[in-house]
Amino acid sequence: MVQAKTWILTKHFDGFPKGSNIIIIIYLFSEVLLEAIFLSVDPYMRLFSSFRMKEGDVMVGTQVAKVIQSKNPAFPLGSHVVTPCGWRTHSLSDCTNLIPIIPEWPQDISLSLALGTIGMPGLTALYGIEEVLGLKAGETLLVNAAAGAVGSVVGQIAKIMGCKVVGSAGSDAKVAFLKELGFDQAFNYKTVTSLEEALRSASPEGYDCYFENVGGPSSSVAIQQMKDFGRIAVCGSISTYNDTTPQTGTFLIYPQLKMEGFMQSRWAHKHPESLKRLLGWVKEGKLQCREHITKGFENMPAAFMGMLKGDNIGKAIVAV
Repeated sequence: MVQAKTWILTKHFDGFPKGSNIIIIIYLFSEVLLEAIFLSVDPYMRLFSSFRMKEGDVMVGTQVAKVIQSKNPAFPLGSHVVTPCGWRTHSLSDCTNLIPIIPEWPQDISLSLALGTIGMPGLTALYGIEEVLGLKAGETLLVNAAAGAVGSVVGQIAKIMGCKVVGSAGSDAKVAFLKELGFDQAFNYKTVTSLEEALRSASPEGYDCYFENVGGPSSSVAIQQMKDFGRIAVCGSISTYNDTTPQTGTFLIYPQLKMEGFMQSRWAHKHPESLKRLLGWVKEGKLQCREHITKGFENMPAAFMGMLKGDNIGKAIVAV
């Protein structure tokens, strides 16, 4: 008999999440298929909790799990998968939502990266750059939340492509991390006297492309620094997710900018080959991976709230 634990949304968040909004429930299963090894903590969880979840639903999320019982030869005992099972220690599956870890995965690379650089955040970065922005060698890219799970990969892929990259982050430690990654310019948006001046100083000629993760008033300032016919990929708007009153921004028409929101699932048919490319860059040392790991399933809410506060550098992960 296996004891399974699940985090349940008990009350919709009003502003910033509170621990009392989520409770843990214990189930007993006589048959178990998957056992969680690593769980992902992502900004979209906050967004989904407001718009796609009912009170009483299991908290959404992706995990790397080990197959511990199986009647399906495609998922043998002891194999590992990525699955959107939410905040659970154990779960049953009909195998329709299981993605096997790619066969080429080296033993010396942590499977937690399947939730980060070699997973959804890495794919988001890659498709945002190639499919949405159409970034070209020699162009200048601005990325905010640049020390996060997506932003840090965005900047590194842009450097692989031969671009100038400017990153904005929320602490001096994060700025130092961006410089380690090879960003051409990086600054702490919380301590600069003027965001407009910081952006202009980092790239006086302006920006060809902008990878947007934050949203809010800062976006209006960044847009003013765009070159004519610049392109903007909107990946997220984390600065607005806890607002009880919607923010508004000013968008300019005269630079004739192209702005497009996207989700990596649009290019799911490319995932297998794209994951191999990301893994190849990691093995070659072209992509560095930083993780912020919280230990213990019971600490999921704390890890979630810490991520929303910006405590993490790189990908936020919970190790069960």
